[in-house]
Amino acid sequence: MSEEQNPRVVLETSHGNITIELFKDKAPITVRNFLTYVNEGYYDGLIFHRVIKGFMIQGGGMDADMQPKKTRFAIKNEANNGLKNMRGTLAMARTAVVDSATSQFFINVVDNAFLDYKGKRPEEFGYAVFGQVVDGMEVVDAIREVKTGSKGGHGDVPLEPVTITKAGVAG
Repeated sequence: MSEEQNPRVVLETSHGNITIELFKDKAPITVRNFLTYVNEGYYDGLIFHRVIKGFMIQGGGMDADMQPKKTRFAIKNEANNGLKNMRGTLAMARTAVVDSATSQFFINVVDNAFLDYKGKRPEEFGYAVFGQVVDGMEVVDAIREVKTGSKGGHGDVPLEPVTITKAGVAG
């Protein structure tokens, strides 16, 4: 892999493979964090635990029993990097605290401009986009169509687990 090339990660899921290009120049902290989790095998066996058909699919933090997996430390939010939460982009999930993202990520299934950076105030800060699906968007679309319900106190949970069997760096 040449130095100027963006790294790619393949998420092997129970619904098929999703290949993501990571924007290390625009979101270096986020990409380094995500790749650390990928290289440690952290995502292997976790599920997409939140699926909202007209919004996004979220994963990277829970197992099939909706038990959270221990994470590394929270990272700085890079939402002000100029990237937008458009269909097919990958962004970090977080709490209401701006710099609270750890391992959870989501793939936008529609354009979600309301998640973009609009200002420095916490309610305007937005969600850091750090990648883009380059292959397997049909898999993302299949996941967004699964039936969901409540499980373990969480809503929008797929009734049949959508598992990330393996996440690995491509090439």
